[in-house]
Amino acid sequence: MILFLLFSLMSVPVIALAEPVLDSSAVQAQSTRTAPLTIEEVFARIELNHPLLQATGLERAQARAKVLKALGVWEPRVRNELEFDRYQTYNLTNVSGAPNHLSAGYVDTFLKVGHPWGWEIFGGIRNNFGDHATLLGQNTLNPSDRNVQSPAVAVPMDLQLFYPQQMMIIGGKFNLLRGFMVNEEFTQFQQAEVAGPQAEVKVAQKRQDLYLAAAVQYWDWQVAVKQADVVKRALDVADERYRMIEGRAKAGAVAPIDVVEAREEVQRRREAAIAAQRKVEYEQYKLALFLWEKGQPVTPRPEWAPEFQGETPLPSDEDVAAFKVEATEDRPEVRDLYIEAKLNNIELKLAKNNLLPKLTVEGGPAIGAIYWAGGIGYRMATLFSMPLFNRTARGKVLHAEAQQERLAWKQAYTERQVAIDVDNWLSAIVRARDRVKASTEALRLAKTLEEGERARFNMGATSVLFVNIRERAVVEMAYELYRAQADYAVARGGMLWARGALSKSLADNILAKYGDPLYAAGSSGRKLPGRD
Repeated sequence: MILFLLFSLMSVPVIALAEPVLDSSAVQAQSTRTAPLTIEEVFARIELNHPLLQATGLERAQARAKVLKALGVWEPRVRNELEFDRYQTYNLTNVSGAPNHLSAGYVDTFLKVGHPWGWEIFGGIRNNFGDHATLLGQNTLNPSDRNVQSPAVAVPMDLQLFYPQQMMIIGGKFNLLRGFMVNEEFTQFQQAEVAGPQAEVKVAQKRQDLYLAAAVQYWDWQVAVKQADVVKRALDVADERYRMIEGRAKAGAVAPIDVVEAREEVQRRREAAIAAQRKVEYEQYKLALFLWEKGQPVTPRPEWAPEFQGETPLPSDEDVAAFKVEATEDRPEVRDLYIEAKLNNIELKLAKNNLLPKLTVEGGPAIGAIYWAGGIGYRMATLFSMPLFNRTARGKVLHAEAQQERLAWKQAYTERQVAIDVDNWLSAIVRARDRVKASTEALRLAKTLEEGERARFNMGATSVLFVNIRERAVVEMAYELYRAQADYAVARGGMLWARGALSKSLADNILAKYGDPLYAAGSSGRKLPGRD
């Protein structure tokens, strides 16, 4: 009984053509779709929904944050300062000889405003307070009290406002040499403003990388679908031939060995079909990482695979020259070097400015109630300082100049590199086109031999082995043709990449077909840096 069970299990075919395995996202999303998936839609979904591009788009918000942070250095500030002092004086002419206890103070409320050029001004109101006798020179609150003969205290005489104890205060400071129009704060602000274009370059770089990777994956998926279809059709042919030969063998028209040969070919092609199906699933899952909808990747179905496009005219020499100029202007790699050079020039200007001596002029009302107890006080000052050898500033200048020369060499290399990329992808287009022509002709000849061999087999002039060999050759040449067509499509996309065209977003009218263009390449939806 056990031997019979084992024999039964061994006689049942354990290898079957694998059915397509689809995840829940593909089942739920666009389950009734029949339209082919175009490369335009792939790019649009990347622009609208891809998490990595959305994350890179937030560089814009960070650039705006840098601008606001830099502007905070010159933020208008309202300040309120209070000071109170108590004085004890001895008046020898006083009859009683008792000491006079006097108090004086002030409250300053003013607005301080800075400027990127290195100067700062402030203006406001000062209110003075103290003993009644201190303010007016005599005591009028209680006539029986001793008359205070001391001078009036904290009674401003300059810039008086609404009453004697209130005055207007103004002052400020500015730099004459180091720090005039070029200073640390202004440099940070200029660098923060460059962060906006730098963020756009990062978004363009990420878009370009995703577009190119998606295009390559898109054509790999299409090749896998087409090749799986070829293998499936070859399996159907072999299966039908096996049943036909099996019937003829039972009738005694052919040898039993031909049945084994036909069945072996069926199993061989069944294994190839399973491997091809696995290849389709592998490529579709990789492509799903570029197709996002409502925060989830969408797995494409095999029936969405379109047909390969035909041949397009080659670019002329004038077009290639224009492509190279376009590449040096639009490629993110070159644009990033321009921005880096601009940032370094800002650092170089600051370093050269630090070679100058520091000369600051400032003035304003004096701080401290003692000045107001004895009269109005002002302070004017000129501050001068300079390191003896100025090594720090000289070192920064040398570093910035070396960085500038390094960027010049790197920029020259990158510009040559993008020009060579154009030539390289032009060569890829030409060679892929030639391969498509050669593969097309080879497939035509292979099909001719297959048909002739099949006709000979039907007449009994050849064996099933040679028919199988001819059919395998057709499958192999179909593989080569699809691969050549995919390489041709990738080469055309590579030319767009070399020109820098893939770093640019699709038009809004195209994005509107698949989502809201306002939120493309960044959840903020604001593509330009701004300030409050």
